[in-house]
Amino acid sequence: MDISDGWLTNITVCPSQHYDKRPACPISLLVIHNISLPPKQFGGSYIEQFFTGALNPLEHPYFAEISSMRVSAHCLIKRTGEIVQFVSFNDRAWHAGVSNYQGREKCNDFSIGIELEGADDIPYEQAQYQSLSQITQLLIQHYDIKDNIVGHQDIAPGRKTDPGEAFDWSYYYSLLK
Repeated sequence: MDISDGWLTNITVCPSQHYDKRPACPISLLVIHNISLPPKQFGGSYIEQFFTGALNPLEHPYFAEISSMRVSAHCLIKRTGEIVQFVSFNDRAWHAGVSNYQGREKCNDFSIGIELEGADDIPYEQAQYQSLSQITQLLIQHYDIKDNIVGHQDIAPGRKTDPGEAFDWSYYYSLLK
């Protein structure tokens, strides 16, 4: 795996239309999220459908609440460790929402968002940590993010809680050495 023109190589690509061009500022932040659709249920293609605007609101009551949202992330790491990329790292994915990092608002402008298939209180899989660390190491080589890796809860406190208490930050950082 490598990065070519903002895209990971040798992974699954599922292009989203939920993105736009970044403003003229360097990428300097990595934001780690979690998502599961329906909540706390894993597997299937609902996340891909959500990030591409194709989620059927009739398939689950929760989907009726979120199906009209225009949301994306740069990548998703499934429970198996499989990586799916939706948006080029060079473009602005719509993952952070109202956010602030070290006094800078609109984190989507200067960040990369990676979603882990999971929930705040359910342990993540070893394969997910492995894939996340591989992507992170590549991103560190291409972008100035090494000292700026946070969870969604860090840039949207009180509004977001992911990746949650189940995410093992110490273990993740140990894999980056």
